[in-house]
Amino acid sequence: MERGALSGHLPVMYAQVLEGLRITGNGTYLDGTFGRGGHARGVLDQLGAGGRLLVMDKDPEAIAVAEREFGADPRVAIHRGSFAELAGWSETAAGLDGILFDLGVSSPQLDVAERGFSFGKDGPLDMRMDPDSGLSAAQWLAQADDREIADVLWTYGEERQSRRIARAIVARRSEQPLVRTAQLAELIAQVMPRGDSKIHPATRSFQAIRIFINRELADLETGLDAAMARLKPGGRLAVISFHSLEDRIVKQFIARHSKAPPANRRMPVEVAFTPTLLAIGAAQKADEAETSANPRARSAVLRVAEKLAAGGREAA
Repeated sequence: MERGALSGHLPVMYAQVLEGLRITGNGTYLDGTFGRGGHARGVLDQLGAGGRLLVMDKDPEAIAVAEREFGADPRVAIHRGSFAELAGWSETAAGLDGILFDLGVSSPQLDVAERGFSFGKDGPLDMRMDPDSGLSAAQWLAQADDREIADVLWTYGEERQSRRIARAIVARRSEQPLVRTAQLAELIAQVMPRGDSKIHPATRSFQAIRIFINRELADLETGLDAAMARLKPGGRLAVISFHSLEDRIVKQFIARHSKAPPANRRMPVEVAFTPTLLAIGAAQKADEAETSANPRARSAVLRVAEKLAAGGREAA
């Protein structure tokens, strides 16, 4: 995820996101992943006095930025929490005209060593987007057995050496606790076969542990259902994914609500299907100019869908 600061470069696929949301001046929009407010600022700039911007983030540092930058604006409401909980926030009860999820880890989280997300910057082995909730990566690695660690590395990182890395982690922690990102990165580099890959040997493992620690895929599935419940007919959902597992969930969610399931020859009666979503165009990628200026945008995939009115009709 590249949720840029209010100053400096624009967040990933900025223009495409704002176009996809199709903002109206008096609409109500939710940014479920505020970060440092790049996309939120773009939405707010297009709202009139009757418009409403709702922002959410699990990260207390992101919420502090939101309060500082937007807290005095009567059009803005701010809530700390996962977008998986958006349907439980009273501000969303009247319905939303647009929802944005910008998935993964934000640039400030990656760039600050103390957050423990990056193998390239030594810091505490934490990785929690909400540092006040759940186990840190260090705490989990200290108690999980090698099978559980290997399963996480394979499932969320598609790491082929998952068992070998897991065994090395369990062996090393019996000698000394793994509490720093540099410790874990160096250990993985030691046990990984040397190849000609340009990516660091710890890349997939760090990604997998982060996704697991933050329940990112489960939150995404819950958040998509919540978004569907809160979008008004004609409202738009825009999701930026940075990982194939995330994008697959988003793609399948849109397809499930927009396309009839394949016919089953064993079923004597065809089941009626009424679409509730309309996919808006194909998946979009960042253009060459953006990826040159911001390499983190290379893996970004944007999907946009519109909620249909009752009976599967487009909203008037």
